[in-house]
Amino acid sequence: MDFFEALGFKHYQAAGEVDDNVLRDNYIDRIYDTYIDEEELQACDHTILEICNQLEPRGYSSREFIWEMGKWLSEGNAKKPGSLIQTAYEEGVPIFCPAFVDSSAGFGLVKHQKERMAAGKPYLMIDAVADFRELTDIKIAAGVTGLFMVGGGVPKNFAQDTVVCAEILGVEAEMHRYAVQITVADVRDGACSSSTLKEAASWGKVQTTHEQMVFAEATTVVPLIGSDAYHRGTWKNREKRRWNKLFGK
Repeated sequence: MDFFEALGFKHYQAAGEVDDNVLRDNYIDRIYDTYIDEEELQACDHTILEICNQLEPRGYSSREFIWEMGKWLSEGNAKKPGSLIQTAYEEGVPIFCPAFVDSSAGFGLVKHQKERMAAGKPYLMIDAVADFRELTDIKIAAGVTGLFMVGGGVPKNFAQDTVVCAEILGVEAEMHRYAVQITVADVRDGACSSSTLKEAASWGKVQTTHEQMVFAEATTVVPLIGSDAYHRGTWKNREKRRWNKLFGK
């Protein structure tokens, strides 16, 4: 959705409840109380297709492909500057999305593969194993690490599991020294990835000395935490890590 807005498109907040069949008739997609123009989404999909067609046909981690998206925006193609993807590209910050194809971008990737297959040509693909490997490389290179997690799911497990993966690779990596998770999920029904941070300690992922589950709605507490971190000012004298340089980017 960040890339979608970088292309100059917008999200619209609903004024109230409406019949979803009426929305469908008008080619409007709904995400809770947010509306999106379906034709604009398809334009976004087509942009992903164009980016795919310009790249070498091989496997890419989601980080590497999102880096290419940021590069494309930074080269003068962004209609709205300052997007997260473009800023991360320019600052050398890697963005991982382990379930990348479960998005609007996934349609552009499928179209790219289908067209290339029909033409008998090699095609680009997203390599989920590379995601795990690269995240583990960052963990190993960083040494002391902590986790700040909003929600849960696949990204949470990928980030936590880097400690275990490093060990399997023969590298003795320190457990994540601290971890904070903000969620409204409950482990009893399989939500919260069915795992608290205390449970993660049994796997050797997180130290329980400094772990905290925060059962709160994210938009109520993340701005407070972000504002506190910003105004403390510690970041002003901290060297930017630019972890993309670890991968030659």
